[in-house]
Amino acid sequence: MPENLLAHHTTARVGGPASTWITVSTEDQLTAAIADADAAGTPLLVLAGGSNMLVSDAGFPGTVVHLATEGIDVIESTDEYVYVRIAAGHEWDAVVAWSVVEGLTGIEALSGIPGSTGATPVQNVGAYGADISKTLVSIRAWDRDANRIVTLTGADLEFGYRDSVIKRTIASSTTNFHQASPRWIVLSVDLRLTRAGQYAPVQYTQLARALNVGLGDTAHLDHIRQTVLDLRRSKGMVLEAQDHDTWSTGSFFTNPIVPIAVADRLPDEAPRFAHHEAGDDTDSVKLSAAWLIDHAGFNRGFGLNGETESVNGRASLSTKHTLALTNRGTASTQDLVQIATIVRDGVAAKWGIHLVPEPVLIGVQLGS
Repeated sequence: MPENLLAHHTTARVGGPASTWITVSTEDQLTAAIADADAAGTPLLVLAGGSNMLVSDAGFPGTVVHLATEGIDVIESTDEYVYVRIAAGHEWDAVVAWSVVEGLTGIEALSGIPGSTGATPVQNVGAYGADISKTLVSIRAWDRDANRIVTLTGADLEFGYRDSVIKRTIASSTTNFHQASPRWIVLSVDLRLTRAGQYAPVQYTQLARALNVGLGDTAHLDHIRQTVLDLRRSKGMVLEAQDHDTWSTGSFFTNPIVPIAVADRLPDEAPRFAHHEAGDDTDSVKLSAAWLIDHAGFNRGFGLNGETESVNGRASLSTKHTLALTNRGTASTQDLVQIATIVRDGVAAKWGIHLVPEPVLIGVQLGS
């Protein structure tokens, strides 16, 4: 198995080879590798869990730094809170599992999300009424422009819906390989977790129903974590090697945020969620990308049954959830991109709403 093949290091299991591959297990190794690549003007891709990117079938013509740092350290503890510092390369779900065992709340609803801890602030990872911005205190990061380590607070990161100032320094769909990694490379993440006594409030309707509790009521942390894992597994969102519905980047499109007037043009049954960005005086509504896709005629498994001959079943929408694009075992990156383009264009034609990809596309882009 060639170590430098991106398909072996991404959850969608696609992507060609890297010109140079470096695995780092310490911060010093990481910062040195980044500084060397930048000094040489070499395109740089920092990779950990590989859960939120699609890389060209041609591969990456530069240096891939594979981040393998690990560690969870308690840096301060009070009667109410515990402050922890987590290495960027540490598997995120292992952090959530640790917090539940320790009786700490704040991230239990983020169980089962693949990837590394360092990726969580980049796109403000969230699920089931929680997102990382609610517990994050700060990050330590390598600033590639200043060539030094900096500390960025939650306010500095300018969090939005699946967004941050870090993510905005990556081209969202780039064929410019020099923009494949952001200005700031996360080294560690500091979280403030609450001492819960094993119970925590449930803040999301679907999760409350699955737990058979009222919205805002409390449930045992173990029960919350297991229920979230069960919900995600039912949607093909927990990685399992034998299940091709999990060979994906997770949700491929973000839920669109639109003015109320745009949402009012949709059928009454179209899901709508209140949304208001800080500093935004315009009322807006978050829609369900999955509903828009499904009701534009793209059902679960679209692509498996000859709907598009050039893909011919190699890639499809998940058979469990229309928001995931999946590799059925032999797909290429271009196969996934073709399905995504068809779905995006179909939703635009049906509803007049433009879906935006959530993963970073490196060396590829959706069709025009």
